[in-house]
Amino acid sequence: MRLVTYRASVEAAARLGAIVGDVVVDVEQIGIHAGPKLPSSMIAFIDLGPSALPVLKDILDDCNGRWPVGATLPLANVKLLAPIPRPRKNIFGIGLNYVEHVAESSRALDTASELPKQPIIFSKPPTSVIGPDEAIEHNKAITQQLDWEVELAVVIGTTARRVPQAKALDHVFGYSVMIDISARDNRRAGQWIYSKGQDTYAPFGPCIVTSDEIADPHVLDLWLTVNGIEKQRSNTRHMLFTVPLLIYDISAAITLEPGDIIATGTPDGVGAGRSPQEWLWPGDVVEAEVSGIGRLRHPVVAV
Repeated sequence: MRLVTYRASVEAAARLGAIVGDVVVDVEQIGIHAGPKLPSSMIAFIDLGPSALPVLKDILDDCNGRWPVGATLPLANVKLLAPIPRPRKNIFGIGLNYVEHVAESSRALDTASELPKQPIIFSKPPTSVIGPDEAIEHNKAITQQLDWEVELAVVIGTTARRVPQAKALDHVFGYSVMIDISARDNRRAGQWIYSKGQDTYAPFGPCIVTSDEIADPHVLDLWLTVNGIEKQRSNTRHMLFTVPLLIYDISAAITLEPGDIIATGTPDGVGAGRSPQEWLWPGDVVEAEVSGIGRLRHPVVAV
């Protein structure tokens, strides 16, 4: 299932929808017609727990092609937002999780050349999240080294505390795409949150694909372009630390809760690792995709 948060118009409230073909089905409205009470927001739906997904799937299967009046809109006519427009807490970011990115970072960013023995974890605050087609802000007073990173995002579905690796994927609600934007010249004494956590630095979406449709998150192609020129291309099989290991490691000390997001790291090809180095500037357009999930497109604007 492909779930989205959308607006039917500029003035309309954000709503939870399911993409079926070329329409968006309003989850709350289809529930009203079918009987079960379903929520209007992604977080509230995730909070219902694993039993909510088969209920919604059965309703969509039963109604497909015979949608009740007022329950659907053409996908082309809605504005997609970030699937979770305002996460409850900081996004968990994972640094240096692809071998080639470790190598390029050690050359360009003074990080260690040895492969990390444990996941490197940082965070991005909820205010950094933007949805599809929203602008990435470039503030020249703060940065001259704005960089890109395409990543698979993991959305937690049920509380995970001290979870063994073998059970970790049971706690995943679904998967999405994130672009980890970084102001490379804003790192402070080895701390990354100011560099990576500024407003608009977490483009996220366009949907959440539920975990029942992605049996293995480690077989997905991912790529990123700037102004149509390919900068990154890899596959999630090249992760140093797999999704189950990341959930195990984080949950050993920090409880993961429904709606929490893990951005699982990026492959090589970032601007800082290029020779000469390349950066994002106002007027640039960044596009990123993870296969089987979807594509993000974002202009860079001056502020």
